[in-house]
Amino acid sequence: MTTAPDINGILSEWGQPAYRAQQVAQAKMRGAAEWEDVTTLGKELRGRLTDTRPLWSFITEKRLRSTDGTLKWRLRARDGQRFEMVLIAHAEGRRTLCVSSQAGCSLGCTFCATGQLGPGRNLYPEEILDQALLAAAEAEEDGARLTNVVFMGMGEPMHNLDAVLEACGGMHDPSLLGLSARRLAISTAGWVPGIAALAEHPLPVRLAISLHAADDETRSKLMPINNRYPIANLMGACRRYCDTTGRRIFIEYLLLDRVNDSPEQAKRLASVIRDGRFHVNIIEYNPTSGPHRGSSSERRERFILALSRAGIEASVRRSRGADIDAACGQLALATP
Repeated sequence: MTTAPDINGILSEWGQPAYRAQQVAQAKMRGAAEWEDVTTLGKELRGRLTDTRPLWSFITEKRLRSTDGTLKWRLRARDGQRFEMVLIAHAEGRRTLCVSSQAGCSLGCTFCATGQLGPGRNLYPEEILDQALLAAAEAEEDGARLTNVVFMGMGEPMHNLDAVLEACGGMHDPSLLGLSARRLAISTAGWVPGIAALAEHPLPVRLAISLHAADDETRSKLMPINNRYPIANLMGACRRYCDTTGRRIFIEYLLLDRVNDSPEQAKRLASVIRDGRFHVNIIEYNPTSGPHRGSSSERRERFILALSRAGIEASVRRSRGADIDAACGQLALATP
């Protein structure tokens, strides 16, 4: 059996036309489970593919539904690597997919369960795109539609940027998911070379920065990557990105009780992003096995008020799926 990760490569090697790969992806979006379900392919080709590799690049080991409607899948790749994806339900039938780009993560952020797993491997483009195709099929079955994809699942997307952008191309392809580039968001813990590379890429996806502190001492304790790329270097890369692309950046800021949530720290954050090309997303902490706890609502409101008085726009991202370990920072293959 071939170990090739990419069905496109297999079909091309067999001399099949390029549109065959599109037919495969379209069948996955319609809920095809195996090659015999891909009726747009001839019987002989379906049989040959059945003898070569499975239709999907992974299998579902577990599917969990939260009380708030959030879905989480635990997936296993053909080499045994495991990773997770999360589909969040919104009003009016909209769905947001939180997609993984790696199995595991090497960055070791202290507030993130995935970071405690250590490095696994980069996911192949097909493994990333298949997450979106599975989510689209699920949404369709539920009478909804996949409208957004955010690279905020397991892994650091900038460590796997070529595969991430190739998968984004499939999500953007009008013959597949047809998602607008502004509906695709890549979040990084601050890998500066990736920010520079993304600025030069023609697909105008959105960029989010997991900042979580505005001084180097605090941020380095939370995020070891800050020792390599301190805040001044990171924000310099962000401003160059804004200058090159003309686009805003979303600043992700996780509020941790008496760690980074004082009004003084809000003022420091405002001074770091004062030029107006940033929007702050305040994130609620979701419990993990780490040492932290979330800020109280009173401390959160004081933090947001201090930002507002400093002229900084901020919004709060509410926690979803915490009861199945599907919320921000909780993906760690731990739910039974």
